[in-house]
Amino acid sequence: MPEGHTLHRLAELHDKRLAGGVVRVSSPQGRFAAEAARLDGHVLERADAWGKHLLHHYDSGLVVHVHLGLYGKFYESAVPMGAPVGEVRMRMFGDGRGTEPYGIDLRGPNTCEILLDPEVDTLTARLGPDPLRGDADPDRAWSRISRSARPIGSLLMDQKVLAGVGNVYRAEVLFRHNISPHRPGKSLSRTEWDALWQDLVELMKVGVRRGFMHVVRPEHDNGAPSYAPDRPRTYVYRRAGEPCRLCGSTVLHSVMEGRNLFWCPTCQPR
Repeated sequence: MPEGHTLHRLAELHDKRLAGGVVRVSSPQGRFAAEAARLDGHVLERADAWGKHLLHHYDSGLVVHVHLGLYGKFYESAVPMGAPVGEVRMRMFGDGRGTEPYGIDLRGPNTCEILLDPEVDTLTARLGPDPLRGDADPDRAWSRISRSARPIGSLLMDQKVLAGVGNVYRAEVLFRHNISPHRPGKSLSRTEWDALWQDLVELMKVGVRRGFMHVVRPEHDNGAPSYAPDRPRTYVYRRAGEPCRLCGSTVLHSVMEGRNLFWCPTCQPR
């Protein structure tokens, strides 16, 4: 599932290329046809993101809420756009503020729906602070973490506690701060939490700029290749059974609340 930096990167792109102008909206698949008709021909005022949720705000007061889930993806297209490929839930194109016409197809999202502002407020009220948002309040997350007996590895993935962090950022930021994912949230000090938060802010901003999650410090970015040819190196994510880049201990794997968990038992002692 895409992590928060991907949605913020998409929001920036859509805001740059489509916002400020009239957009044409359709649903070749048909599942979003009635909603698309309400949006078609209106001005997209802005696009933004909160955690793993993308929001398109229109001059009519309507807001399109997209959650990509495991299989959703936006595909860029030149204009005029060709015949739809696959099951296209939503198609958009327009002049916007770009230097040339721009179009996108959305395929396979978990959620694609129209909300009104009060419903958007309800959605965001359920979410924890997003490290990529300027209005984020890390104290909100700390107030829950500092009182919880749940493992910090679980709390970081809970979107009600912290919005936008997924499996890669969870595994890597805990390694970077020598914190075991099994430690109870309430065992963390405020100093540890502040350092985790600030590191997430900086790492996720890099993800927005570059399009990939760069989590290994330059002095450690060597040796064993990444878990995939098209991905930057990681410290522990998807490296189970391999030696830790820092200490040589075997990277471990388990499952925590249904999600794969990776950590180094030496660098991240319980």
